[in-house]
Amino acid sequence: MTDTAILPLVIRPARDGDGDGIADLIARAWSEYPGTVFDRAAELPELDAPATHFAALGGALWVLSAGDGVIKGSVGIAPETGEAGLWELHKMYLDPGLRGSGWAARLLARAEAHAVSAGGCAIQLWTDTRFQAAHRFYEKSGYRRLPGERVLQDLSASHEYAFRKDLAAGWTRC
Repeated sequence: MTDTAILPLVIRPARDGDGDGIADLIARAWSEYPGTVFDRAAELPELDAPATHFAALGGALWVLSAGDGVIKGSVGIAPETGEAGLWELHKMYLDPGLRGSGWAARLLARAEAHAVSAGGCAIQLWTDTRFQAAHRFYEKSGYRRLPGERVLQDLSASHEYAFRKDLAAGWTRC
């Protein structure tokens, strides 16, 4: 078995062939939380061609890839249609063995920079109420939790909180 601590890691644009690796990453993350159900075919069909999916939305997706090709992290971002300048963060996951290493912050910075370069003024995200470590990470990264929650009609009966970060305070176009 290879020690991931010594493998080179690189953030690169996702390819359609990365779907299985991203699915494995998400499945491992969800398995940490009782009551979450991972069913790729039913709930994550975009992972069949993830790069194409995000490109069609006008967004982008990146992966953190180890030297052995294993996907260790992911982050996607796409514009929201309901509010000018608003982007939504998607698929933010990091291998448990890399948490606290700074890689999550690097992935998030990549997505934020993309949104800003495309004229984004703010980023919103939805995260399961059970993912408390993620909530702390987002708050530490300048996101504020919005009031309320939404309930999804998914296999996990997920409840989610929204978080938002204004990227361009004071910009007249935002």
